[in-house]
Amino acid sequence: MWICLERLCFVFSRVSKVLWLCRVFDMDMGSFQLSRALLGSRRNWVVRSQASLTRFCSSGVIKGVSDTSSPSVHESPSASASEHAVANASEAILKSRTWNEHQLTADQLQFRSLASDFAENELMPFAAQWDEQKHFPVEVLRKAAGLGFGGLYCGHDVGGSGLSRADGAVIFEALAYADVSTTAYLTIHNMCASLIERYGTEDQRQDFLRELTSMDLLASYCLTEPNSGSDAASLQTTARRQAGSTDYILNGEKAFISGGGAADVYLVMARTGEAGPKGISCFYVDKDSKGLSFGRQEDKLGWRSQPTSSVILDDVRVPERCLIGKEGEGFTIAMSALDGGRINIATCSVGGAQFCVDAAQGYVSTRKQFGKAIIDFQNTQFKLADMLTKVQASRCLVLNAATALDSKAPWASASAAMAKRFATDECYNVANDALQLHGGYGYLKDYAVERYVRDLRVHTILEGTNEIMRVVMARHMIKSQA
Repeated sequence: MWICLERLCFVFSRVSKVLWLCRVFDMDMGSFQLSRALLGSRRNWVVRSQASLTRFCSSGVIKGVSDTSSPSVHESPSASASEHAVANASEAILKSRTWNEHQLTADQLQFRSLASDFAENELMPFAAQWDEQKHFPVEVLRKAAGLGFGGLYCGHDVGGSGLSRADGAVIFEALAYADVSTTAYLTIHNMCASLIERYGTEDQRQDFLRELTSMDLLASYCLTEPNSGSDAASLQTTARRQAGSTDYILNGEKAFISGGGAADVYLVMARTGEAGPKGISCFYVDKDSKGLSFGRQEDKLGWRSQPTSSVILDDVRVPERCLIGKEGEGFTIAMSALDGGRINIATCSVGGAQFCVDAAQGYVSTRKQFGKAIIDFQNTQFKLADMLTKVQASRCLVLNAATALDSKAPWASASAAMAKRFATDECYNVANDALQLHGGYGYLKDYAVERYVRDLRVHTILEGTNEIMRVVMARHMIKSQA
């Protein structure tokens, strides 16, 4: 009875706290979703993580295993190596997923719990199918937005969650553990929304952000061009004032645009003035704008659950009210957006690599050669230890960069570049090592690690190549010594 009373008091206190927060911040029902969802997310993190990897079997990722068979994995003497791998991989999560809990706040633990619940039920069972069919799961993304994940960094008054970059990193890692590709698009959408939140006028915030935070409208970020990649300041897309009008006329082409053709809104960097970074401005362009078209959908190695195409602007008329920030601020806006984007893509790498560590540990715990499980060989143990060290080091650099950006530290951009460079390189190597530990089976689509290898590979290229990340860091080092 005392336990029941104590539990009732706890729930009452949680409800009271949420209702108080709603009054203080004047939240509408859209932004209330995240708080409401947190009330039901206090299940044990480790128990849920165990179930998560076992559930993954139902998607056909590990051949011949289903939800109905998973309870008998431990008992059945005839269980296959794959079945044992699933059971032991989920047990590995008991150890690996708790390494950084001492660094997280109580709220961040709740956010991680909520995101993991969503990933377990809405992403992990379907990720392999989406990859195979190149399916863009728009409705699932909108379900994520219903939990507050569509506008993590936007204010409550426009339906956002008002969270920090550090909070977002926790959420995106938990989601990427289940599906790197879909989570990566969600980070790009959030980058676009946060750009308007930070640089838009109050009228623009109120006019544009509500449909973005709910993901009723999807957003794409348009900076890269066919002849302007790492040298982003040399972009050639133009925006010229029409004579006798305040409208802008945009002409040019953007390349490798995530969400291209499917997104409803395109944040386009275009040249309004002189050559170089000071002549670039940022525009909010609606998909239905006359003269806006799209190239063919790219057939990619990874990130197959999100569309990618070129975006073509042919005399596209954009009203002055859709200029984000001031003329000439576009390059500054683009680079500040990329600081957050680099942290987000790094944390997606961490989430994917953590899955690969767990899956590899489970596999080598049951796979036998030379009369014993291959995890009993010291070389295998050394490999697993190095893999986990790389993941944890990446996680620490991501947290450092996120907190630097939250605190507006002068080294925030360099910290974001450092985290992105290290995490995307090392986490890809971890995924590749996990595939190697699976041997020939790792090369089959029956096992999920091959998809993680494909999805993580592009992270060293986008949001600024890792070579450019080294340039950013070196310039900061030189400047700080001047």
